[in-house]
Amino acid sequence: MALTTTVGRAAEIDSVARPGRTPSPRRRRKLSATPYLFLLPGVVIFVVAIIWPAVSAFQMSLYRWNVFNAQLSQWSGIQNYLTAFGDPHFWQSLANSGIYMVATVIPQMVIGLVIALLLRKKSPVQPLFRVLFYLPVVTSWVVVSLLFKFLFDDSGLVNFTLHDFLHLESSNVSWLADRWSALAVICLLGIWKGIGWSMMIYLAALQGVPESLEEAAKIDGANRWQRFRAVTIPAINPATVFISVMLVIGGLNVFTAVKLITDGGPIGATDTVLTYMYIQAFSFTDFGYASTLAVILAVVVFILALLQLRILRSNDGEELS
Repeated sequence: MALTTTVGRAAEIDSVARPGRTPSPRRRRKLSATPYLFLLPGVVIFVVAIIWPAVSAFQMSLYRWNVFNAQLSQWSGIQNYLTAFGDPHFWQSLANSGIYMVATVIPQMVIGLVIALLLRKKSPVQPLFRVLFYLPVVTSWVVVSLLFKFLFDDSGLVNFTLHDFLHLESSNVSWLADRWSALAVICLLGIWKGIGWSMMIYLAALQGVPESLEEAAKIDGANRWQRFRAVTIPAINPATVFISVMLVIGGLNVFTAVKLITDGGPIGATDTVLTYMYIQAFSFTDFGYASTLAVILAVVVFILALLQLRILRSNDGEELS
């Protein structure tokens, strides 16, 4: 009896393990459903936190939205979009967002890469410098924005140094009273705060550069710059794509620094799309127009991200070929 049972079990195991046999439909359904069960919580969060608000914002942009009673909202179609495209202040705020993006993305990437290359080799002080350069990244935007506002105030530390200490200026400079100088201060904050993030991503990418390729290039007589250009840059190109896309998205979504340092002043000259959207929503309670600005910005960000991915990946393909 025991022998019969053992033989039966061996036959069952053989039927399952034999390459020519396939699992039963019920077993196949169970196996195929397992990955989706693991994905389900993330999908639910994505739909609730991203898709549903995006769809709701687009819906609101088509109405004169009544924030107190949505049932009283009036259909306006594309009127809000026509108003935005004819709104000079919207174009100025979009330009300010673009200026901030251009002025901060490239310096963050270049300086971050240079620092990563300097900290690539192990040394006793390497962990300390990594922490020091990354510290601004984890510091609150509110804290550093208020700090920069104090530094560049009319009676702040920068004016004290230039006017009272070094005597380089005949009077205090009103850094935050002019559009361009105020934008320069905000861009300086963005660069200082973001360098450490780019540095850490590049450090991780540099760890994956094969040493054999660099040794082969060195044997072939390539100098340090040639090895960097022909070996290092192509190897870290995926990291460059990721950093550039994320920094462009973050640059166009600048809000906290502008809100706390200038509050869009003087007279709205430093408003970005998000600060202008905030004013429309919470100062004028025009949530329909604010949602329109949000939708337009989302489309701009999406298009730029696609262009970046296509251009950078095509360049990577040309280098590999």
